[in-house]
Parts: sequence; C-alpha cells; structure tokens
Amino acid sequence: MKLIVGLGNPGKEYNQTRHNVGFMIIDSYINDDEWQNKFDGQIKLLKVKDEKVLFLKPLTYMNNSGLSVIQAVKYYDIKPEDILVIQDDLDILFGHYKLKKNSSSGGHNGIKSIISALNTDSFNRLKVGISHDRNIDTIEYVLKKFSKEELKTLEEGYPLYKNIIDSFISNGIEYTMNKYHD
Repeated sequence: MKLIVGLGNPGKEYNQTRHNVGFMIIDSYINDDEWQNKFDGQIKLLKVKDEKVLFLKPLTYMNNSGLSVIQAVKYYDIKPEDILVIQDDLDILFGHYKLKKNSSSGGHNGIKSIISALNTDSFNRLKVGISHDRNIDTIEYVLKKFSKEELKTLEEGYPLYKNIIDSFISNGIEYTMNKYHD
C-alpha cells in the first residue's frame, strides 16, 4: 500500500496559497469532492494500477501535519519508503520541482512535523517550487495567494505531477527519480 500526502492548511482563507500546493496537486489528481474525514485529515482510498493507495490531506494545519500522517501510517502499517509527500519549497524556482528521498526538512515545518511523528526522514518528497520573494516576510509569502499567471503555470504542471505520482505508485521512487528530474 502507498500513501500520498498533500500538504496544506484547511480553510477557505488558505485556498490557492503557496503553502497549499500539496492540497492543490492532490485535488487535481483526485478531481472529486467526496473525501472521507479520518486521521485528522481528508482521505480517499483508491486502487491505482493494481496498487491500494491512500491519499491524505492533513487538516491539522501545516505545522502539525505529522499528527495526521502517523495515524494513517499506524492504521495501515505503511512503510516510510511507501510514502510520497507533496510539499511547497521556497528554494526551488516557481514552475520547477525536485523528487527527493531520505532528506532533511529544509526548514519546512510540515516536513519537520512528519519527521518527528514518524521518527525518520526515510520517506519520499515531491518538492514543488514556489520561489521566494526575499522582500516579503517568509510566513506572509507562503500564505499569499498565487497570481492568475502563477495559477495557470501550476495548472499546466498538473499532468506532469499526475504522471510522477502514478510512476511512484507503480515503479517506486528510484525509477521515478531517474525518469522525472527537473
């Protein structure tokens, strides 16, 4: 079983903000409003390419994402290497991405929370670039809504992110990292 986690913050005030790029990519992949509330998050259990996959959007707010993730991991006995977390990344240019495994939090509070809850950093990440405007406070910047042009660029990337998720589910992280690199 695989676990795909999209990071973000719940609530309308956070819709289409940079910190919610994980939610946005998961929503574009699922394209369905019928989520179940469980594990302090929203979940959707699907079969993708003959593999059981749990999609999770933690509703614990970004800084406590690990509280939701650990519940799902324990309930389904999911191994860290079978987890893909989709997160925003300030240090990657907007419109770009990186696939990583076994890496530090890089200062991302949602990732810090997951590492703490799982007691390991041995899970996989799809880091989606949101750039960083150094003239704006970091917290203010990540909670700022995308511009129309940025939203269009992000939406144009959804098919690529879907292919990356599908590849991870079917082939694992090594194959996916070799095939999809930016």
